[in-house]
Amino acid sequence: MPLLLAAAFTGAGAQPSTVILVRHAERAAEPRNDPGLTDAGRDRARALANALAGARVTRVVTTHLQRTQLTAQYMSESVGAAPIIVRAGGPTAAHVDSVAAAVRRLPAGEVVLVVGHSNTVPAIVGALGGPKLPDLCETQYSMLYILEFPVSGPPRFIQATYGASDPPASADCSRAMR
Repeated sequence: MPLLLAAAFTGAGAQPSTVILVRHAERAAEPRNDPGLTDAGRDRARALANALAGARVTRVVTTHLQRTQLTAQYMSESVGAAPIIVRAGGPTAAHVDSVAAAVRRLPAGEVVLVVGHSNTVPAIVGALGGPKLPDLCETQYSMLYILEFPVSGPPRFIQATYGASDPPASADCSRAMR
């Protein structure tokens, strides 16, 4: 994994703007309205920070919900800046547009980590010019998406995983992923 990420962030000239997107880590069951992370989720949050240690992340974008902020906590601390908060809720498309707009407002050259949700991360990838992706399965937490924006031309898309492997997808999820 580190070799893949290292390849994604090296270049001959100035570094292109880069957006790294992940779903929040494994969430606790309670409180239902705004759960934190499980032990596995806290491990995944540390794994995310380790996987991105050499990526030169400069900004972090999360929702107001505890699970996204806790997933990004170690990266936010290493960046030395509080995350940019984009409130979740309301129509998914409006939230996706708000996150994409927040990312686009950042200066060229920034390396941005976006921590979202199973139904928003794939849509944010698409809103930023990446490929159309299916929503993530309920048990899928290890996916990591990278969009690199060169000076001209379409973004470069990289899909990887980090942290512990996800359990096998349920039959319902497999059908939804087609």
